[in-house]
Amino acid sequence: MSYLVLGALFLAFLVYIVRPSPVLRRAGTRILSSTVSIGLFAIAAFVGIRGAWGKAVVLVLLGAGLALSARLPARREPRASDQGRMGLKEARDMLGLGVEATPADIRQAHRRLMQRAHPDKGGTTGLAAQLNAARDRLLKP
Repeated sequence: MSYLVLGALFLAFLVYIVRPSPVLRRAGTRILSSTVSIGLFAIAAFVGIRGAWGKAVVLVLLGAGLALSARLPARREPRASDQGRMGLKEARDMLGLGVEATPADIRQAHRRLMQRAHPDKGGTTGLAAQLNAARDRLLKP
């Protein structure tokens, strides 16, 4: 019975404490935890066949906890929209525009900069996202 309690406590530890950890969201750790959970299931089957049902249940719970942690989504890079709203001055500086810029000027500056910064043209997705956020901020105040 004590094995069952220890297994339940460890499973609760995995679900409530370790789950938000960014370490478990990396692809390598996800593969390792999947592999270890498969090993725990195999050992639980072996131990269960030998008659130690308490230990087998604990191992199954541990394997299930690791299998659930392996299903966490992978980390994603933060988007420009996740970092807060861009100010008007910052948006104008990003596009190289003054206060008197018209919507046509904003679109033209955005198009000119995106021709260089677009990921298909050798730019980065982060810079392209910032340029899009600057355009959107200036066109929709």
